[in-house]
Amino acid sequence: MLILIGLVIIAVGAFCQSSCYVPINKIKSWSWESYWLVQGVFAWLVFPLLGALLAVPAGHGLFEIYAAFPGESFLTVLFGVLWGIGGLTFGLSMRYLGVALGQSIALGTCSALGAILGPVFTGNASSITGAVIVGVVVMLVGIAIIGVAGLMKSATLSEEEKKQSVKEFNLPKGIVVALLCGFMSACFNIGLSFGAPLCWEETPAMFSSLPATLLVTVGGFLTNAVYCLVQNGRNKTFSDYGKGSLWLNNVLFCALAGVLWYSQFFGLSLGKGFLAGSPVLLTFSWCILMALNITFSNVWGIILKEWKGVSRKTVIVLVAGLAVLVFSTFLPQII
Repeated sequence: MLILIGLVIIAVGAFCQSSCYVPINKIKSWSWESYWLVQGVFAWLVFPLLGALLAVPAGHGLFEIYAAFPGESFLTVLFGVLWGIGGLTFGLSMRYLGVALGQSIALGTCSALGAILGPVFTGNASSITGAVIVGVVVMLVGIAIIGVAGLMKSATLSEEEKKQSVKEFNLPKGIVVALLCGFMSACFNIGLSFGAPLCWEETPAMFSSLPATLLVTVGGFLTNAVYCLVQNGRNKTFSDYGKGSLWLNNVLFCALAGVLWYSQFFGLSLGKGFLAGSPVLLTFSWCILMALNITFSNVWGIILKEWKGVSRKTVIVLVAGLAVLVFSTFLPQII
């Protein structure tokens, strides 16, 4: 029963993450780099800080634990910086390969490498059991099936529409960028693995990874902030921040997007607290989160009619891929 509760909590967090782009559509008259930076303040600084404070026992301070493990803290931030690069290169993989193929390669690589490299880099490779590997493989199969559905959808487009959707299609360059994006994005879980010691013995298991999560997101914020500020200068959009009449609306929706985005990792931490009795699922929890993120993102796509007009065969393939993804989240516990 505890395992089921843990999985439901992770699923709720994944659903919130997949919904985080909805509030962004309500932001008015700000360039991408401006609202991305402001929502990042909430997603990667404010809410992760509030979450990390839940892990601090009475009589202690948050930065006390970072000072006690300076090496682990530095590596956790460093992998956060690399994760931030992965987020920025995600768009390039879509540009060169299209959404279906680019997303499948990037997220598949992120899920698999995140689950495997975290324990390997931190000397815990023994936690990668056969059940975990099977779960990773099945999850990748599910992502591949969804990618096929995406390709089937694009096949229904005219040649002109194809050129409009993937103007810069470049298979060799796209694969390299998508693999790089997947590896860099997987650095989030690698950072969490290095940050495992960053909690107190008195910290409840469900909050134990939140101090490390804060350091990873701080690293990611640094990467994104530098990029956004450079873009502000290049595009002459610093004036966005001076539009006082828009601040209440835009900051409100940036904050909402930020808390929804952060919910995935808050939910991951809470959920892992209920998975303590299953070492296999603990190791596989990163893949579970990624699989559910992809699942709910595609469900939103269906709700928003992004798949409207496709053939019945394409819908069947899409649903089959989603079913395989959901099944993969339970598979390691069944084996």
